[in-house]
Amino acid sequence: MKNKTIYILRHGETDFNKKGMVQGRGVNASLNDTGRAQARKAGNAFEDIQFDHVFTSALIRTHETVGEFMNNGTPVSALDGFDEISWGNQEGKEASYDAKNLYADTVNGWRRGELHLNVGGGESPIQVMERQQKAMEKVLEADGENILICMHGRAMRVLLSWTLNYPLNYMDGFPHANCSYYVLGYRRDSFFLKDFNQIEHLV
Repeated sequence: MKNKTIYILRHGETDFNKKGMVQGRGVNASLNDTGRAQARKAGNAFEDIQFDHVFTSALIRTHETVGEFMNNGTPVSALDGFDEISWGNQEGKEASYDAKNLYADTVNGWRRGELHLNVGGGESPIQVMERQQKAMEKVLEADGENILICMHGRAMRVLLSWTLNYPLNYMDGFPHANCSYYVLGYRRDSFFLKDFNQIEHLV
């Protein structure tokens, strides 16, 4: 595989984010005005980088994020392997007391290494990792060195864990914000971290 520098960008804000509602793979929400402004700020941060290929998830909020600044003919490919985790029957719901407890219990289980657990019949972290691994194979096969992936918060945590050889129960060690980004290097069949949760461009 060719050497690469891979920028991993979280999508901009949606109204579901703003309202604290459950938004996973099953909610295909658009960016709100704040999210579009965040995306343009990310574009400004990347203005000196010539991306050779851009990958998004299959969800519209990632397409719209890169669409705010990527208009120079760079190839853009959507891969559902980069979709957000599915939160099952909690998708699209208000973050009620019971829902918050269910989420907290599941995440605490993940931290204990119970990575088969899911919320509401959705996906487990292991299932997310497995589909990401297939998607990342396509990224590594792509032409060029500079690659941008626009994806989702929990999915980013999963991806950063396994690419950097951390156990998945360490995933909460990778914080994120809407339109924050990480940078990975890929050399000699291994990933390494070049930049951690960049947020300065959002100020």
